Amino acid sequence: MAEITAAAVQALRARTNMPMMKCKEALMEANGDQDEAVKILQKESKEILDKRAENATAEGRIFQSVKDDGSEAAMVELQCESAPVAGGEDFTRFGNMLIKQLMEGPGAATPQELLAQPAPGAAGKTLQDVFDDMVGTIREKIVVARIARVSGPVAGYVHHDGKTAVLMQAAGENATDPVLRDVAMHVAALRPAVVNPEELPADQVQAEKDRLANDAKASGKPDNIIEKIVDGQMKRYYGEHGVLMYQGFAKDDKKTVSQAMAEKGLKPVAFTRWVLGN
Repeated sequence: MAEITAAAVQALRARTNMPMMKCKEALMEANGDQDEAVKILQKESKEILDKRAENATAEGRIFQSVKDDGSEAAMVELQCESAPVAGGEDFTRFGNMLIKQLMEGPGAATPQELLAQPAPGAAGKTLQDVFDDMVGTIREKIVVARIARVSGPVAGYVHHDGKTAVLMQAAGENATDPVLRDVAMHVAALRPAVVNPEELPADQVQAEKDRLANDAKASGKPDNIIEKIVDGQMKRYYGEHGVLMYQGFAKDDKKTVSQAMAEKGLKPVAFTRWVLGN
């Protein structure tokens, strides 16, 4: 059997980032052959990960990037099994690689498409290569769950724990006005369902209008003001049923979200709200 030197073990560790003892064991099994030892470690990692394939990935983090001029933004959700891994340096570094490539690269429609692209700062490697190396080292199930890239005007918000994030898109010229990020925070906290009333189920909306009109008639209100009464009450209905533009603005509930944005020359268009694992 070939002599396994400390230098050989260190060289394999530098190549694979695996623990020293694992590297020594692999070299002993490979009779000192570095390439064969790499294959042994890769096989062992795959067997471990195969056993963990059904494990839940309830931890992780959402990574986000917004261009300084508010013209574009992106998000990536990276899931794992445990909180220590989610807070680890390797996990964070990889998440930042993903979001950088998604923002600055050609874009991608799926996580698989993104993983096939070059890894920023890792010459000659794809994101998939970096992912495989990381998973082989950590030996925990990790999943690139979803990705998104949207056009502006847009602002973003990520909660301090990295588990809730929002991208808020608008129409208008003031792409960098702070109100847009404030609305993104509003969306994170108050969880609207839609932006506009037209996105609610039409039959439910019509049923509520009919009910309000009938109530107004039954109370003896004149026909010429029933429509105005219904319109006013429907605005409250929309706010209570998760229509963003009619919700009371979290930062100043004397205004609706629509009014707060209109003051800055903006109009809500769409939002992307993610909660880790949902």
